[in-house]
Amino acid sequence: MTSTRIRLPVPPASSVVEGAGESPMPAAPQASRHSARARGGLRITTYVAAAAALPASMLLAVGIGSTGIGIVDVWQTVVAHLAGTQSPLSPLRDGIVWDIRLTRVLTAAAVGAALAVSGAVMQALTRNVLADPYLLGLSSGASVGAVAALTLGVAIMPTVAAFLGALAALTLTLLLARSLGPISPSRTILAGITVSAFGVAVTSFLIFWNVQGDSYREVLNWLMGSLAGSGWTTVAVSWAVTAVIGIPLILGARVLDAFVFGDTAAASLGIHVTRARWIFLAAVALLTGVAVAVSGAIGFIGLVLPNAARLLAGFQHRLILPLCALTGATFMIWVDTAARTLFAPRELPVGIMTALVGAPIFALVLWRHRSRS
Repeated sequence: MTSTRIRLPVPPASSVVEGAGESPMPAAPQASRHSARARGGLRITTYVAAAAALPASMLLAVGIGSTGIGIVDVWQTVVAHLAGTQSPLSPLRDGIVWDIRLTRVLTAAAVGAALAVSGAVMQALTRNVLADPYLLGLSSGASVGAVAALTLGVAIMPTVAAFLGALAALTLTLLLARSLGPISPSRTILAGITVSAFGVAVTSFLIFWNVQGDSYREVLNWLMGSLAGSGWTTVAVSWAVTAVIGIPLILGARVLDAFVFGDTAAASLGIHVTRARWIFLAAVALLTGVAVAVSGAIGFIGLVLPNAARLLAGFQHRLILPLCALTGATFMIWVDTAARTLFAPRELPVGIMTALVGAPIFALVLWRHRSRS
């Protein structure tokens, strides 16, 4: 039998294999390669934009305020301090740049990165995209510690007391979850909710019983989140903890990928599930504890930004975590800048701004997730 060559009126992108008795074959592999290249190009563009936006945001935010300072002056002042030379600005404006605004911007960046990365880790460990770093009771524990230090006259700084309170809340959460059986996402969530409710009750009691006059405003500002007290000590502590813990988390991101598929799948890949979960929970606790200690309770960052990063970078945590750190830092810088300038000379608590901005963004992210599914 003579073979017949079939020629179809198709565009060149569809490949047709010529030969005896052949049939047309769609160019799915080629199309998928084009799609993969497009996604890769989009991811590279996203990372470049996020990496460029962070330092640019730092310089711009330092110059914004009741005393406007140009970006060139900000840059020259920072370089002069780092090089140990004379600042081009007057002593007053130099102090505004170096000691007030720059410390606040750097602290905001560290807090935003820490909360966003912690949120991504918690969502992987619990396999729940609605999880956030405060799920372990850390925020309520930190609030108890800080409010106790502010109202009871305890001879300890509120920042240190908040960190100790966060660690105490984590310990209670894990002990309670362990008493219910082997540590699992559902038990951890239930234990965290219980500890959080108890912490809120204790904080409310302390406020009702002891807070009066000026201390009420101080407690309220802390509970709603504020970076007004940032200094070089908070910059050093927040950045040191974020770097020392955040970088190993990014390097161990493949373990988080395994957790997304469940404990059984992770164990089949050779991961010691219990030990790995404890390590990740301890890392989240330290990151979140320090962030809450220096800034107060700031919501939505650890909830919204990991979901947004997942939409942009895919589902591999080696891509999600760095993007969370970059976008979290940038987001927090601009939210804090808006909080201190929109209603000047009064300052809006940062937690209110993150809720006002984060809630609509989270609704958009949920809508995008729904449309993609």
